[in-house]
Amino acid sequence: MRVIRSTGRRRARWLGVSSLVAGVMLSMPGMAVAAGKLPPNQPLVADLESSNQGCVAGENRPYVRFVPQLSAVLRGPAGDDHPGGTEPVKAEFEAWWKTADGAEQRLTVTTSAKSQGSRFSWQLPDEIPGDTVISWHVRADNGEAVSPWSSEGAGTVCEFVYDDENPERPVVSSTDYPDGDAWTDGVGVRGTFHVVSPSEDVVFYRGYFVGGPQVTVQASGPDGGADFNYLPESSGPAGLHVQAFDRAGRGSEPTDYQFRVGSGRAPEARWKLADAAGSRKAAAEAGPAARVGTGATFGAGAPSGTDVTSTVSLDGTGHGFATPDAPVVATDKTFSVGAWVRPAAVDGRRTVVSQDAGQGPAFTLGLRQADGRPAWSFAVGGTPLTGGLPEVGEWAYVLGRYDAWTGKARLYVNGKAVGDEQSVIPAAGDGNFQIGRARGATGYRDRWQGEIGDVRVYDRVAVAGEVAELGSRKAQLLGHWGLETAPEGVSPETNGGQPLKLGPGASIHRYDDVCDPTDPECDPWDLVLDDEGHLNLDGRSGYAATEKPVVDTGDSFTVSAIVRLADEEPEHPMTALSQGGVHADAFKVRYTPSTYSWELVMSHADEPGAAETVVARIGWPDGGQGRGHRIAVVYDNASDRITLFVDGYAETVGTAEFHDSWTSGGGLQVGRGRTADGWGEYLHGAVDQVRAFSGALTDEEVSRLR
Repeated sequence: MRVIRSTGRRRARWLGVSSLVAGVMLSMPGMAVAAGKLPPNQPLVADLESSNQGCVAGENRPYVRFVPQLSAVLRGPAGDDHPGGTEPVKAEFEAWWKTADGAEQRLTVTTSAKSQGSRFSWQLPDEIPGDTVISWHVRADNGEAVSPWSSEGAGTVCEFVYDDENPERPVVSSTDYPDGDAWTDGVGVRGTFHVVSPSEDVVFYRGYFVGGPQVTVQASGPDGGADFNYLPESSGPAGLHVQAFDRAGRGSEPTDYQFRVGSGRAPEARWKLADAAGSRKAAAEAGPAARVGTGATFGAGAPSGTDVTSTVSLDGTGHGFATPDAPVVATDKTFSVGAWVRPAAVDGRRTVVSQDAGQGPAFTLGLRQADGRPAWSFAVGGTPLTGGLPEVGEWAYVLGRYDAWTGKARLYVNGKAVGDEQSVIPAAGDGNFQIGRARGATGYRDRWQGEIGDVRVYDRVAVAGEVAELGSRKAQLLGHWGLETAPEGVSPETNGGQPLKLGPGASIHRYDDVCDPTDPECDPWDLVLDDEGHLNLDGRSGYAATEKPVVDTGDSFTVSAIVRLADEEPEHPMTALSQGGVHADAFKVRYTPSTYSWELVMSHADEPGAAETVVARIGWPDGGQGRGHRIAVVYDNASDRITLFVDGYAETVGTAEFHDSWTSGGGLQVGRGRTADGWGEYLHGAVDQVRAFSGALTDEEVSRLR
């Protein structure tokens, strides 16, 4: 049975009977104890809980979103030799609060008996008022004596507040990205969104920008609001979905704030450095033109597969530089700077770009020595970030960015982040911007030797997607052989390039030569792989080859073909594609029956017995049936990585680092490779749709080949 009692002149009201109640007991200062039987121990505060939360009172009292269950562990007198020490006990809970007019309400319940040491519980009724401090305590009753209340003596009253209302929906505002249909710049420009709920008890806000992770921001400031920060990674419609939460964890209805992100701002300064040979000034696409020293020569080469048409070559002397004789970016605020470079020397420190700050640079982008070898470097305020491996004569796109909001800098090489993002202390560099050198205490130093092209400086964050685009080199198709015809033993290249000349044991099998598949005598191997024909190879002497090299194996390249093996159990390794020199293949793709795998083999030099790097992918022989497999080999010189794809998949076993590429002088071979005894490893099967590219195809581009 439970009862609510009011103090003062209010009369007691009976509310009903509870199944958990064994009796009713009003608060009393004490009661008689039967002779020879000790009362139970006073309940310990540490053993009291309110819905799994400990006993707390005062400012730290918990706020709960549901009417809680009270519980306590009750114990008898210490030692079983005391009378009453093993007797069952009951728990008497009492809760009280004050109404709006100051009257005190009390609710008391006594549970059924259980053994001592058990946890006793009482689910408070739904009549508990909201937004009110509820106090409670408990004592033990063994039928003849009661313990002191848990709040007496060294104990304490337990308190909580039942929060029965959700906070109001928050309001969102932003001067950086106003809501509505207006397009606002943009990508790489951080924006602040102020979120505030009219409710006074909100303690935090939780939300996410569409497509991003969920974040939680604590309420702060005089209005109890919070600021959400957003860095747009792409243009288009965007939105913030956010809720307000109070101390009890109750959430408001969500607010959806919609806005539009424009494309990223153009560079603050840009020099293509593609000026006419002999020019003493570098024209600017944005910002001021740059004065050029006599050690700078325009008209130098450019990285293939990019929009860069030519670059400037700096000789590494005191005359090899370019400068606009003015600052172009506030280096103590957010900025990004990048360029295409090809070093002619990688010793010491070499500066691509910098900006003066007194007797030193505010930042430098270039290369330096780290762990005994050269590394690309971006230093802000004297803190260097390093990564990657600069190589003489090898193109790379390097970019450094500093985000003032996070206080961190990041280095990118060839469109990919290298090393870790680091916290830095920026320097306010209001001196001149420099290309090819950095300021020192006694003048300029750390001069660049090599080519520099397309220098860009942004007053915003260059986001990962656009850095990847800036640092990418698009693969260019060098040759496509459909292998549908071979007049006089020569199969043409689709665009009029080098043809493939067929050797003995090689022939073109056409669609119109295929037998009727319903004929029991029809050989399934005769089915054309793709389009109207394919190349058949007899496994003894059959091959096809170009007269000259097709890909530069010393640089990035991709070669692919559809291959179908004729045998269910091949007897020896068979090479599908290769290109090499006098003694070795720079690369070859072969099937090795002993391991049931396709292998990409890269030799380290054009020498007999040269070391090889091999990656493999498991694959079963075709036995002359089916559509074959799309085999592709990709060498990315920028990342020094080789990858073998089978039907568009590489996985971890199909890729490896490779640092020893070399330029081969032999033609592209289809169906054979070099061995210790000369040409060998002839393929028995069919080959179709051979393609060769300068540059490394991406994983997605390889998958589309199929």
